[in-house]
Amino acid sequence: MLPRRRSPFTATLRTLTALAAVVAVAAGCSATPATPDPPSPAPDPLQRFTSQQLSWGSCDGFAASPDVANAYRDPSLECAKLTVPLDYANPDGRTAELAVLRAKATGQRIGSMLVNPGGPGVSGTSLVPSLVQSAPDLLQRFDFVGFDPRGVGVSSPAIDCLTDAEQDEYRAQVFADPSPAGVAALEAHNKEYADRCTARVGADVLANLGTRDVVRDLDILRAALGDEKLTYYGYSYGTSIGTQYAEAFPDRVRAMVLDGAVDPTQDTVESNIDQSAGFQQAFDAYATWCTTQPNCPLGTDPARTTETWLALARPLLDDPVKTGDPTRRLSFTDAVTGVQQAMYVRQLWTVLSLGISQLAAGDGSLLLTLADLYYKRSGGHYDNSLEAFQAISCMDNTRVTDPAALADGVEKAAPFTTTGRGPVAARDVCAFWPVPPTTEPGRPDVPGLPPVVVVSVTGDPATPYQAGVDLAADLGGRLLKVDGNQHTAGLQGNACVDSALTAYLVDGTLPGDGTECRL
Repeated sequence: MLPRRRSPFTATLRTLTALAAVVAVAAGCSATPATPDPPSPAPDPLQRFTSQQLSWGSCDGFAASPDVANAYRDPSLECAKLTVPLDYANPDGRTAELAVLRAKATGQRIGSMLVNPGGPGVSGTSLVPSLVQSAPDLLQRFDFVGFDPRGVGVSSPAIDCLTDAEQDEYRAQVFADPSPAGVAALEAHNKEYADRCTARVGADVLANLGTRDVVRDLDILRAALGDEKLTYYGYSYGTSIGTQYAEAFPDRVRAMVLDGAVDPTQDTVESNIDQSAGFQQAFDAYATWCTTQPNCPLGTDPARTTETWLALARPLLDDPVKTGDPTRRLSFTDAVTGVQQAMYVRQLWTVLSLGISQLAAGDGSLLLTLADLYYKRSGGHYDNSLEAFQAISCMDNTRVTDPAALADGVEKAAPFTTTGRGPVAARDVCAFWPVPPTTEPGRPDVPGLPPVVVVSVTGDPATPYQAGVDLAADLGGRLLKVDGNQHTAGLQGNACVDSALTAYLVDGTLPGDGTECRL
């Protein structure tokens, strides 16, 4: 049998006790070893953050872009900055400040409901003004609290990788050459982006932007708001925040709605291919609808709509068309992005048809406007949402080791996005990122988590329906199935969905097993 090892502390304690006994006997006294006092608990290194008092005031200057600034002038809204460690491994070091916006409960208050609109990279404060309008029943019972995650919106330090002119330049470039020279050109482009981001933001900041750190920030915000447990509503990427919070702090969750689920078990290749397939499904649904409408620009045969679209879009590879702005033209990439933007909300289908009709007539104005909406470009300026998307994605996603598998998979999954010249199997921006990711894919482990609700839309283009089915099962939660064609569904005016979610968030009443709503 091997001898047991003793800790140095235990060995020293026994030696001192024995010496005390010898001294006592030598002095003619009986030896009664004293019991040492238990060690004091280690001080909480985060206490100065969790106990901070938020200084609420005007929301002037908290809007991430000028086009939403008017909503922040509502006197019922109040804003503050939350201080968090930049690096949780060094809580006494550099700090970050997160923008926080609150609309206070109008009735018998339960607590705060923290919300995130997704992205990653979208300002969380921007969600609250719209929720005030769309969910008045919930506002009676909860303070709605949105926050700009670290690096996002007006939080600081901010992710700012490109100037407005550089953003326009990057968008205008199209990489459609699958040859070794074409691959090298795209990789040089991607490396340049990563190098600029590193130089302008700093590798130390980039290293601490992942969802792993956002979850810690969320818990500090919960504590600073005085809530014993978290009530949370996350859309799209916001479901990743919710899932990782549930893993880290399952005993601190009161209620959680995850709407438009991101599958935490998928690697980067699987996720991108599944999302591409989701957009093709959404395009097919739009195109089938379009063929039933008068003057559909894609014709009357649903089986040929992708072919018809590509006949209009592929000439843009070599000859971008004019737009209403004489300094800008519509590229192939922006045309595809404009179509994808219209897939998020069915109400944009009519606008998309008009945009494709304009393209057929040689005018790219409306499709460029849709693409600008995706890129958050307004008045010639960009917010930092797409830069933040890239930076956070590089910290959350596994590195792609087989670019050909990804390029081939996306090409097959989403024919309406293809150039007809073959996939370009280049390494992406994250391959050149200066720091490794901080999140790995895996099935959530959430012992003690109370029941959560996962909302999943059957025709969601960005977060496919099955991901929601799987996440609900993995978290031991309840699935709310929604039939329709859009990205996410809750607190957007659908009575069936919203009444089920309100009952859950207020009273903890889960939707009935098998509940199904329709948009």
